[in-house]
Amino acid sequence: MSVNAMSSSRPYVVRALYDWIVDNDCTPYVLVDATAEGVVVPRQYIKNGQIVLNISPSAVMDLMLENAAMQFNARFGGVPTQIYVPMSAVLGIYARENGQGMLFDAEQPSPPDPSKGSRPSLKVVK
Repeated sequence: MSVNAMSSSRPYVVRALYDWIVDNDCTPYVLVDATAEGVVVPRQYIKNGQIVLNISPSAVMDLMLENAAMQFNARFGGVPTQIYVPMSAVLGIYARENGQGMLFDAEQPSPPDPSKGSRPSLKVVK
């Protein structure tokens, strides 16, 4: 990683909003792009390529909100299921009760490092 390149802020914002929502006695829901690579969710609950997951402490077990991904165990229709969602597939996190939270823009790939390959150029504009 170059000096100026920073990792995605998404996992940090997700963790902060999760804590804020739970601390306010609300239910944290995450909106997930179920078509993204690496997403492991019950396919029968996907609608229009997306799935909404309740990640409240009472709904899930072993919740891990890591920089790379979110993972936990939950029951869907009574069936224990391991869920895995890369953080780049998290489209938003919000409180079920009032909708407060945040939606995210689609993550763009990092711009190429200008020190590798071609040199940046400047042009004089008159």
